[in-house]
Amino acid sequence: MRVTMMLADAAQVADGKLYILGGGWSVTGPDATPSAVVIKLEIDRHETGTSHYWELFLEDADGRPVVLETPEGPQTIEVRGEFEAGEPVGIPDGAPVDLPIAINFGPLPLAPGQRYTWRLVIDGNTPNGGAIGFSTRRAPEEPDTF
Repeated sequence: MRVTMMLADAAQVADGKLYILGGGWSVTGPDATPSAVVIKLEIDRHETGTSHYWELFLEDADGRPVVLETPEGPQTIEVRGEFEAGEPVGIPDGAPVDLPIAINFGPLPLAPGQRYTWRLVIDGNTPNGGAIGFSTRRAPEEPDTF
């Protein structure tokens, strides 16, 4: 299985295609803004018809899960799901099966001037291409007041 990931302002999947708005960035903030993680899986023929479990986690620069305070208490930023690619119809033998995934997030209050990584785990392992890092801009310094 091959994985390609991208960060975007927003994304959606329709008719088996990814529709990406403001894609390809690696620096955001310092203010919290909506964002999306775009994932394209190329599934090998021998992996079709098999259920796979995936997880997407936001980690800090030290590889620890990012925890945000919510009304329900501290929460890590993570998404989980399952997928199963069916046997392809009409494509040549040996060609991979494409599976697009778009995950949109509301504004996340991340600390300015920091480095983060979205990590994709499929069936317990992070595949090649299954991590994408980004940085948040430093907060502007406030002018001196006299």
